[in-house]
Amino acid sequence: MEKLKNILLVDDDVDTCTLLTRLLEKHSYSVRAAHSGRSALTMVKEQSFDAVLCDFRLGDMDGIELLSGFKALAPDLPVIIITGYSDIRTAVNVIQSGAFDYIAKPLIPEEILHQLKKAIDSTGQKQSSGSKKTAHEAKSKPSEFVEGTSPQSVEISKQIELVAPTNFSVIIFGETGSGKEAIARSIHEKSKRAAQPFIALDCGALPKDLAGSELFGHEKGAFTGALTTKSGQFELAEGGTLFLDEVANLPFDVQTLLLRVVQERKMKRIGGTSEISLDVRILVASNENLFDAYKKGKFREDLYHRFNEFSIHISPLRERKEDILPLAMHFLQNVNEELQKNVLGFDKEVCDCFLQYSWPGNIRELKNVVKRATLLAQSKQVQMHNLPLEISNPSRFMGNETQVIDNQHTKAPLDLKSASMQAEYETILEALKKVNFNRSKAADLLKIDRKTLYNKMKAYKLITDLNEGEE
Repeated sequence: MEKLKNILLVDDDVDTCTLLTRLLEKHSYSVRAAHSGRSALTMVKEQSFDAVLCDFRLGDMDGIELLSGFKALAPDLPVIIITGYSDIRTAVNVIQSGAFDYIAKPLIPEEILHQLKKAIDSTGQKQSSGSKKTAHEAKSKPSEFVEGTSPQSVEISKQIELVAPTNFSVIIFGETGSGKEAIARSIHEKSKRAAQPFIALDCGALPKDLAGSELFGHEKGAFTGALTTKSGQFELAEGGTLFLDEVANLPFDVQTLLLRVVQERKMKRIGGTSEISLDVRILVASNENLFDAYKKGKFREDLYHRFNEFSIHISPLRERKEDILPLAMHFLQNVNEELQKNVLGFDKEVCDCFLQYSWPGNIRELKNVVKRATLLAQSKQVQMHNLPLEISNPSRFMGNETQVIDNQHTKAPLDLKSASMQAEYETILEALKKVNFNRSKAADLLKIDRKTLYNKMKAYKLITDLNEGEE
């Protein structure tokens, strides 16, 4: 008889822990629950687990801190982070920090089970191969850049073809989720360095006191906690391409060291004395204009000019609507292959909805929406009820931090009861988002008990089949 897989569940919402435990045990998993980050780390010290399912926001620490703790104790332990649907930036950070994947709220049972199986299977494959991926092996990851049909996308494709064969440094500007890394990877793949490593580093996710060590490496004993000598990202990218995302977030002292590396193509590890010669092409990206950043004193002017040998500006998805449906079909084909499904396309109402939505999370948000909808689809086409509520309701356009309602196209309900229900729905949804869908905290915020909140969430379809069986 096959041994049960051990899952560590971390969430400070007792109700959510109970429901998830019930779901996982029903599907033959052995589950232990922790209600704080500290207790979760203690459990990992005491027992081996096959996977961790962890809420991003806990009372004593966030998901990034907890991820670091898990990686120190069990480097190969796959961690899946649960985060709010619209928090795209958080999703990026957790993946860059070493999470296996993330799941957006509201939770869908099929997605949880699928991600857990994928995480556990991936660990088994690593163990059977007897080695981890090296930076050099990571270069074989296929590019996610998709050539669109809009004039903006056609122009970007021309720019990539033009600059890729050179050794120019490139600044890529664009909103979060607009595809900056995909463009950087495409430049690398079309360059003479394509057979060498492509290393991507999110500078926005780096702790300021460790940014220098991450980039340049360090010698043993260079600082408290430097127990071994470590190679930095520049050394790992030798001969290939180093992509620095959100480069404006680097501290000024690190920018100074970076300037010397860019100028002289040499570096020293933190605490080291010997110089290391480098042959690395540097691509950088930012969601704010670096010219404006140096004018404000946030970024070194000389470093900006060193990087600015060529620049590419990516328009947000809402400004190139022609790309939305081709991109959606591309992602659908990829998800079909991953999930072994055969969903052929999107219902006309879904296509119209996609074209009307503002896509604040850009291409990354579209990809995630298609992924979730394909998982839920039971027919040959994705239907409106397969989409997240924020998108399937065309009068409600969600932003990363604010909710935007187009008053010119939204008619207020004429009867008092409907108006009251709409206001209540929006108040509950806003409260849930503020506390990252933690129902206990949302109930406190709304000054009602959890039972009442649960019933209202069910009435307004803010709750999924995950919660069936709760009293």
